[in-house]
Amino acid sequence: MSPFFSDTTVKKASRRSAGGVVNSSAPLAKTRSHNSDLAVQSENSIGTQISIIVPVFNEARLIQPFLQHLRKRAPEAEIIVADGGSSDGTDRLASGFCDRLVESDRGRARQMNTGARAASGDLLWFVHADAEVPQGCLDEIAHVMDDPNLAGGYFRIRLPRSLIYRFTDSFAHYAGILLRMRCGDHGIFCRQTAFLEIGGFPEVPLMEDVEFFRRLHRCGRVQHSEQRILVSPRRYESVGRVRLTLAYGVIATLYSFGVPLSVLARIYRRTCCDAGEVVAPES
Repeated sequence: MSPFFSDTTVKKASRRSAGGVVNSSAPLAKTRSHNSDLAVQSENSIGTQISIIVPVFNEARLIQPFLQHLRKRAPEAEIIVADGGSSDGTDRLASGFCDRLVESDRGRARQMNTGARAASGDLLWFVHADAEVPQGCLDEIAHVMDDPNLAGGYFRIRLPRSLIYRFTDSFAHYAGILLRMRCGDHGIFCRQTAFLEIGGFPEVPLMEDVEFFRRLHRCGRVQHSEQRILVSPRRYESVGRVRLTLAYGVIATLYSFGVPLSVLARIYRRTCCDAGEVVAPES
């Protein structure tokens, strides 16, 4: 469930060759960074190139350790950081640790769409910057997507040991299967052709990942991996474990009954954000 709400304009970011920053509106052929040779070499070494898109906003404390972790676990992948106008230097810190850095206005859907436009991979994998991906993740994705009838897939999630977190893990998995709902924490991946066919992530006030996931089902089957992404509990700890679990459950239920996303976004702001958090304005 995304804390980043879409904005209404796209920033024209200047291209900076040394840092790999690209203009979000630039043609794909002109968006190669200084590290792009790695992606070309990787594509020759494995049958399918995977591009990882990481949307970020003010993640200066996490970004470099996360990208180092991601590079270690996914050395053959093209890593694209999609910055939403960070004010804490996240873009500068990320520039030397990724293959491409793209910028747009804040909004997780918009950022991921911008990153996907810059990607050269056959498969797109969307990962949050506070996650820990499993070892062998690229092989696992390639194994899952070996079936040509699959449009995409996702990982199961794992939170730290705690009774409420075990409940959240299990409820999210089985309720998600029943309702065809998955949030971005699950590390959704898909074929680039399917991404283009459904028009990418819808730029809506909330639940853009769930909307995307449901649309992905229209392109073909979506399969989950039994491997797990370790999800950060930082929002649970800042807002409250029980409160956030219940709030997510209420929002998911209301969404399944067709409550407008603008209403759900207001509920999210009131129940899922701590007092000091800065959130983007509604579209």
